[in-house]
Amino acid sequence: MDLQQLRYVVAVAATGSFTRAAEQCFVTQSALSHQMAALERELGHRLFARSSRSVRLTEAGEAFLEHARVAVRAAEHAKDAVAAVAGEVTGTLRLGAIPTVTAISVPELLRAFREAHPAARVELRGGNSDELIAALRRDDLDIALLGLRGDLEPAGVASRAVQHQRLVAVLPHDHGLATRRRLRLADLAGCAFADFPAGTSGRAQSDAAFTAAGLERDVAFEVDTAPLLLGLVRAGLAVTLLAPGVVDGAEGVVAVAVSDGPERTEYVAWDAVAPRGVARALLAVLDGMRNQESERG
Repeated sequence: MDLQQLRYVVAVAATGSFTRAAEQCFVTQSALSHQMAALERELGHRLFARSSRSVRLTEAGEAFLEHARVAVRAAEHAKDAVAAVAGEVTGTLRLGAIPTVTAISVPELLRAFREAHPAARVELRGGNSDELIAALRRDDLDIALLGLRGDLEPAGVASRAVQHQRLVAVLPHDHGLATRRRLRLADLAGCAFADFPAGTSGRAQSDAAFTAAGLERDVAFEVDTAPLLLGLVRAGLAVTLLAPGVVDGAEGVVAVAVSDGPERTEYVAWDAVAPRGVARALLAVLDGMRNQESERG
């Protein structure tokens, strides 16, 4: 058993695919499969149940995975520690971000990070806040940029708020309410809505606000990207509620303030116990960017 085999186990479990795991680990699928077979022979147990459509962990695999993650993580920390002695930041930063993040320009953040630490690599992953928080807890991510309902904080991870804002109503340009300077949720209750899928953190913000106001609404369209939400509004099929920064510059729609609308807080979150060197480095870069913005402001 060696460390590379443990990395392969973690990758297969995370991707649910030998093919995608091999791509992630920069090896051929045949090489990865050979190493997995050798490890299973050594252990005397199958770690993965394979079919033509899926790969899933066996009971033995689930037990093994927990320890494999610890070992891989310890190896990464050891490598980071050696580099830190020389004042270097190396390794791969695994960054997750919601598609509607507005408090931070992700491209500008990554450019500043790469300029400060050219030896480090970056893997960027999208997803909703619930998925990204779970990935942080599993040690599949180092940093996550999140957006949560105003009264919630990320659980089980370290975090700090970077922006708090009230969502705005997004209407077709020719909608009857588009000329109003300010609305209330009751004004929108009779409209067909487009929103994020039920049960997601993006949807929870609006659901909670309508429930608190004692109002019902018709969510006619459930989609998982802001551009598609804006497209449905632009086509006159629905209205929606989004963070103001998401709507800035969007054509064919109008943003109107909602006095009792949902509130959202954006967070940067990371491992609460032992953040890797690349994570600490990104947080330092982010602090520097925000300090510069404060000075300009």
